Amino acid sequence: MIPDLEQTFRWFGPADPVTLQAIGQTGATGIVSALHHIPCGEVWSAAEIKTYRADINAAGFNWAVVESVNIHEAIKTGAAERDKYIERYVATLANLGSAGINTVCYNFMPVLDWTRTHLDHRLVNNASALRYDAIALATFDLYILERAGAYEEFSASQQIVAKQYLDGLSIDEITLLTNTVLAGLPGTDEVFTIAEFKAHLKRYSDVDAAKLKDNLTYFLKAIVPRAEEYGIKMCVHPDDPPFPILGLPRVVSTGQDLQDVVDAYPSPSNGITLCTGSLGARGDNDIPAIISRLGSHIHFLHLRNVLREADGSFYEAEHLSGSTNMFEVMKAVVAEQAKRQSVGRTDIAIPMRPDHGHKILDDYNYNTYPGYSVIGRLKGLAELRGLEMGVKRALFY
Repeated sequence: MIPDLEQTFRWFGPADPVTLQAIGQTGATGIVSALHHIPCGEVWSAAEIKTYRADINAAGFNWAVVESVNIHEAIKTGAAERDKYIERYVATLANLGSAGINTVCYNFMPVLDWTRTHLDHRLVNNASALRYDAIALATFDLYILERAGAYEEFSASQQIVAKQYLDGLSIDEITLLTNTVLAGLPGTDEVFTIAEFKAHLKRYSDVDAAKLKDNLTYFLKAIVPRAEEYGIKMCVHPDDPPFPILGLPRVVSTGQDLQDVVDAYPSPSNGITLCTGSLGARGDNDIPAIISRLGSHIHFLHLRNVLREADGSFYEAEHLSGSTNMFEVMKAVVAEQAKRQSVGRTDIAIPMRPDHGHKILDDYNYNTYPGYSVIGRLKGLAELRGLEMGVKRALFY
């Protein structure tokens, strides 16, 4: 019998309105979390890790995955002080490994984490979803941020449509769009100002996609040998959205990009977070094929769906609907589990979490982090759990 995927739920710590007690009612057994209060680039102490893990364990959970140990911008830009921040990163990994926490998710997106233009996009059933609107993003880039070089990246017709969109916004709506696009890291309330963001853009003025990929390779060559030593599996998260935005390059957006990551330093400790939502925002990403080709390197699964639109926009769909065929995705995941079992690997119960979720029902009574409502994710987890069971029963029993 092939073990079930490890069902996990993301938790943002004691301040999260979604409590560990509430998560305990979802059926999840693992927690995905991080020490969000520690600034990026600082070392997570062994004592703080131990205390945090103890709180998770006391609630009946395993701290299954760290998401994320964020990477300092000096590493991404290749600044002179990057080695100092790499050594701090190594120190954090050492402390996590000593605590028996062995899977670390990270991303290599410049400045911004996942980016959306709308956090309350209402669907026909009045559920609230996250949305990336290509016109709204162009409007922000051209007429609010007023980024140098933006006019060369948008056609004349796109510029006209974006200006019309801007003219239809109130002052409050412009502020909301700005704060939504320039939101900081998940688990924080940080929002960059226009001036702060432009300062970051200036630091990336000489960093194109090739240079950013070189800096990622430098990071991996420094980190992965130490991760091996500490028994930690690193797993890169794809870019979200998986294409350049606001003049910033993206280098973990396609199946080839993921192949390049694992080839940069071949090791069981250098792997992938397979996010079907991030990859699914590009129509040229064949996710089941990516799983079939790179499945042995997958250490963590983010399962969600998006509905793509012709102009590059997308919104978060229900987990089993949208533009990605989740049935074929799950079949590919189960096939990878079967391969692992046949060769005697022990990491068959890959940690999986229902990534993002609509706000539905009682979710509206809680001010949760965008995408992380409890009932919406519970719905997604239940659907994915049933899909996994159905695929395994159909294929093997």
